[in-house]
Amino acid sequence: MEIRHITKDDDRFAISHIYEESWKFAYRDIIPQSYLESIPEGCWCSNLDKEGRHTLVLIEDGMFVGTASYCKSRFPDYDNFGEIVSIYFLPEYMGKGYGKYLLETVIGELESLGFHDIFLWVLEDNLRARKFYEKMGFMQSGHYLNDNIGGKELKEVQYCVNIRKWRKEHGTGV
Repeated sequence: MEIRHITKDDDRFAISHIYEESWKFAYRDIIPQSYLESIPEGCWCSNLDKEGRHTLVLIEDGMFVGTASYCKSRFPDYDNFGEIVSIYFLPEYMGKGYGKYLLETVIGELESLGFHDIFLWVLEDNLRARKFYEKMGFMQSGHYLNDNIGGKELKEVQYCVNIRKWRKEHGTGV
């Protein structure tokens, strides 16, 4: 297993494919199926190189199987926070422990950028992801976002963690 930043030579379509397959699997029965089925190939390619955003990939046996993006908060109310924008895996790699390593790496990267507090958003109905983040020490902040995906009204739950407190409770990680 290797976790590293994307390079200019990495296949953006292969990385976008992780998002596409993960969405179709993880959001089944949450987001309308018609929307999930209409996600075009390469849909996330343009997001991978957004200015100010950092993207990591997790590689297993020479194949991209996971990806994560992070940045300085995109929300003015959380100006001093780091933000985990996304963590996704190919469905066959979910639940095998890879998420812990990728999350620990993202936390370390945000810490190296000088952030002490970080947050992320999770669809309220995505119980699998919420359970994972709670197990990893993230706490609900009580803040929510309303979203509309595929014509369905959805709520996103904010989770936060203080990196110093997280390190005390979960070890040094990476």
